[in-house]
Amino acid sequence: MAKTLPKTDVVIVGVGWAGGIIAAELTKSGLNVVGLERGKERKTEDYFMVHDELRYGLRYEMMQDLSKETITFRSTEKTRALPMRQYGSFLIGDGLGGAGVHWNGQTYRFLPYDFEIRSKTIEKYGKNKIPAGMTIQDWGITYDEIEPYYDKFEKLTGISGEVNPLGGKRSSPFPTPPMKKTPAMQMFVEAAGRLKLNPYMMPSANLSENYTNPDGIARAACQYCGYCERFGCEYGAKADPVVTVIPVANKTGKFEIRTHSNVRRILHKGGKATGVMYTDVTTGEEIIQPADIVVVTSYVFNNVRLLLMSELGKPYDSSTGTGVIGRNYAYQVAKGSAIGFFENQQFNNFAGAGALGVSIDDYNGDNFDHSDLNFIHGGVIAIGQPGSRPIQNNPVPSGTASWGSEFKSKSVHYSNRTIGVGAQGSSMSFKHHFLDLDSAYKDVYGDPLLRITFDFEDQDRELAKFLAERCSKIVTEMGADKVDYLKELGPYDIMTYQSTHNTGGVIMGSNPGNSAVNTYSQMWDADNVFVVGASSFPQNAGYNPTNTVGALAYRAAEGIVKYREKGGLLV
Repeated sequence: MAKTLPKTDVVIVGVGWAGGIIAAELTKSGLNVVGLERGKERKTEDYFMVHDELRYGLRYEMMQDLSKETITFRSTEKTRALPMRQYGSFLIGDGLGGAGVHWNGQTYRFLPYDFEIRSKTIEKYGKNKIPAGMTIQDWGITYDEIEPYYDKFEKLTGISGEVNPLGGKRSSPFPTPPMKKTPAMQMFVEAAGRLKLNPYMMPSANLSENYTNPDGIARAACQYCGYCERFGCEYGAKADPVVTVIPVANKTGKFEIRTHSNVRRILHKGGKATGVMYTDVTTGEEIIQPADIVVVTSYVFNNVRLLLMSELGKPYDSSTGTGVIGRNYAYQVAKGSAIGFFENQQFNNFAGAGALGVSIDDYNGDNFDHSDLNFIHGGVIAIGQPGSRPIQNNPVPSGTASWGSEFKSKSVHYSNRTIGVGAQGSSMSFKHHFLDLDSAYKDVYGDPLLRITFDFEDQDRELAKFLAERCSKIVTEMGADKVDYLKELGPYDIMTYQSTHNTGGVIMGSNPGNSAVNTYSQMWDADNVFVVGASSFPQNAGYNPTNTVGALAYRAAEGIVKYREKGGLLV
């Protein structure tokens, strides 16, 4: 029998960026908060002098143990889903701070078009521009409404950058200047200028200089060591929840973190949540934590799975298009890229930072005419210098033998003679792309695994080819002697890493007919439950999601305080 603990004001499920922000804001407002994190505790000291690519980059030290819990995948409903037994397409983080500890730090704002994509597309091109089966929708909130929360997140994290000439308006400048511009990045800027494009320095959560944020948290500048993605930052220069918001919540004395606590159900009665049930993974004991308000802030898949297992909200039915939990799963089209090989020029590719780069948005959103194109939206194009670590980076031109003396000699020759320009494309939602519970496979507790049904569409294939061709033109203009780029996008491959930017399943909207949460991330079906994260995205933009997740967390925290005072659904 489960043990029941004393009631708290708020219980948070998952203590990453969203959970950490909400914990800090609510405890500063005087609420008592319990944060449940199924992974282990983390601190900056854990990463002192630990530049271990094998341990973190290849053996996934910071990721979920797939032998205990994974997802199942199928490309269509006609095929059988099978479990993902080793990491490939995306990485699911684990532990205090979540993906906010092992991210790269690229912190883009979505474009104004992204929040009103359906209405703006129809307004400009007509209803027929949206193909049958595509289920994109407006968020219910505009860029202007979410902008103040973007500003808060950027000041919290000390984002280093410069104004995007094709982005939405800003209420204030970036908190810190852009990062250093390397010779390769300067070549990109000059080439983009000759092609009449609009380059700008990538917005970075790797600090360009020492910074103290509005909460009084001081952090040191980035050392350009090249160990960001899949790694914790030993300097604290890369913003993460462990060095920003969690200390603020802890300082109030009103926040209790319980690690190794795997939440398995949201308990509810009569349209209200009463708390959560979790398992202490160190003892196997089941524990009930009663709470006035439940906030779900774990990873996309975990948010959706927890709601489905808790029978909270109407599950999505792909045959009818009704229901909301699991609806509008989307990924990221991160295949449109080009790599240039230079015979007589070398670059220091091994130094860098996760968000060191230059971007252009000339082919993102609706910043270019789509009238004669067989897709909508687009993606950001960028040259990044995150640090080419030795095990995972071994570029050779196409046509090179995959082993033997030719492969070895060209690997050595081109190790510092390559420049990559990549595109991160948007991912539109479709009626037949969704998340649900698998009927065959279960986790170690006997609970069903989450199942993904997804494949690339003609929209994705056309978009990927378009962006890859644009990348190749830029690399050619930079002076590369040989350029390889994507010619065709094949089926979605869950075993090839592309992006960890999974979205949807608990989407945001203006009415309960086609969304699970309102614009404060409050569930329509249980007004004391707030679900925050990229699971809210009705479709995915051509950017990294973290800035938008952070902004939504600040808005949700504001909504929770309002709800605590007045109750009911927020407007």
